[in-house]
Amino acid sequence: MTTKTPGVRPANPCFSSGPCAKRPGWNPSALNDAALGRSHRAKIGKAKLKLAIDLTREVLGVPTNYRIGITPGSDTGAVEMALWTLLGARGVDVLAWESFGDGWVTDVVKQLKLKDVRTLKAPYGELPNLPDVNFDNDVIFTWNGTTSGVRVPNGDWIAGDRKGLTICDATSAAFAQELDWPKLDVVTFSWQKVLGGEAAHGVIILSPRAVERLETYTPPWPLPKLFRLTKGGKLTEGFFEGETINTPSMLCVEDYLDALQWARSLGGLKALFARADANAKAIADWVDRTPWIDFLARTPETRSNTSVCLKVVDPAVAALTADAQAAFAKGLATLLEKERSRLTSAPIATPLRACASGAARRSKRPTSRL
Repeated sequence: MTTKTPGVRPANPCFSSGPCAKRPGWNPSALNDAALGRSHRAKIGKAKLKLAIDLTREVLGVPTNYRIGITPGSDTGAVEMALWTLLGARGVDVLAWESFGDGWVTDVVKQLKLKDVRTLKAPYGELPNLPDVNFDNDVIFTWNGTTSGVRVPNGDWIAGDRKGLTICDATSAAFAQELDWPKLDVVTFSWQKVLGGEAAHGVIILSPRAVERLETYTPPWPLPKLFRLTKGGKLTEGFFEGETINTPSMLCVEDYLDALQWARSLGGLKALFARADANAKAIADWVDRTPWIDFLARTPETRSNTSVCLKVVDPAVAALTADAQAAFAKGLATLLEKERSRLTSAPIATPLRACASGAARRSKRPTSRL
């Protein structure tokens, strides 16, 4: 069997399982100091995990009285740990405007089967009416919609005198967007989304109010071992010092440490924000000069700088039925995948314009240059 070396290679081949690019300059030597071949409960393993927690606090600017723990199951595991252990003490408002928020609705309504639940939904490209949120209830929301490209503009809409807890899925926001810590009681994320480390684990951050709930309230349902954060009515402090509930991958932890140390070397959050905004601006500039494409987010204030969701606004496509538009989108994705090699190697690609048939044909008048 003969093999053929690809003629076109990506500018950055260092992609991890986010799927996100590794930090600039990453190479396998970044993992040379990984605590491999030893238990994570050994002194060196605990020290690495504690360092990951400490650097997370430093780089993100997490208040000193908030607890930070590393969880199994990426961001999903961290969110569900919060839902299973904290909910049920009062009513719940769940906000959803993209697929991950819809998943938390399913957890609350169909899995935990809570009765006093309000679901505030909005279509892709929009946010629910934030003034409608009842902060006497526990409130669950996604800060930044990974699949819709829509984020909350800030934390001003969150009541400072709230009675319920705010549970925030910040997996595509942490390290790229300003989080309003006094307004957040539970924050979760998975580090690979923005920093580009290897995926596997999540992070959960608890405010003093969330800790109080854990120590004064016991849910009526049985808790899986992976979700148990208290013992005898008291917080399991070791979990927040690097004694993880699961068996973590020390290779993934080392990759996270490398990304955190790189972020610190840049100057911290301001430098990370600037990089995320610069990437977003590059895409926004292309959208501005391309008449057949636009952002799904309705306003710049709610447009994500990490999660890009675009829509084709060519009149021929806009006139199609919803099913025909879906078929067109699939066809366009297939076409772009087939053309990827040629588009990346040619200095100027032949422009394509969508037509009502759901295919794409060559445009007589160029509408964009890729």
